[in-house]
Amino acid sequence: MGEQRARTILWTVRIALVLALAFSVAFPDLPQFEGKGMAFRAPFFLLPMAAVPIGWRLRGRHEPYPYIADALVISPFLADTLGNAFNFYNSFAVTDDVLHFLNWVLLVAGITLLLLRTHIPRLAAWALGYGIGGLAIIWWEAAEWLVQELGTAGLDLTYGDTIGDLVISSTGGAIGAALAVWLGPSGCQTAPGGVSDGNDGAL
Repeated sequence: MGEQRARTILWTVRIALVLALAFSVAFPDLPQFEGKGMAFRAPFFLLPMAAVPIGWRLRGRHEPYPYIADALVISPFLADTLGNAFNFYNSFAVTDDVLHFLNWVLLVAGITLLLLRTHIPRLAAWALGYGIGGLAIIWWEAAEWLVQELGTAGLDLTYGDTIGDLVISSTGGAIGAALAVWLGPSGCQTAPGGVSDGNDGAL
């Protein structure tokens, strides 16, 4: 994928997330946002936008910038916000399960692409990506529980829902990591002598 196209995809996702969050915070009384704690979520949903840029700078700004990996890491937060904005969660019972699966495919695929840029073996990248995704869903569920305990109505969390989310999301994470390892550019592998062959692309 060309760098210009990858950059366009990333900025489209970034702008869409900001606009969707702004809409949810500006109109909290709409039925689809009732009891969802969108004002509480918004700052935390913006944090992933800084994660990849900060990591890239800390690692020495190795070109090219990982535009697609960055977009994938941000995409789950956009999908969740749009799911609420378009009232999918209230209209379709399967929305939560579908998005838990899809979001972890996207998130862990992005994380695994970033891991591959460090030139670790692909199996190790898959295992690490899967593990990070597993930790992410545990803390996600903990955060939802905290939001509910703080008095936000409408989440209606149950033990069954939580276990289901853990299984569905971790399965999506395993698939996302596998897709990244399978489809990731060959340049993400260590060349002889431990030197990259420079074919990382804009992923």
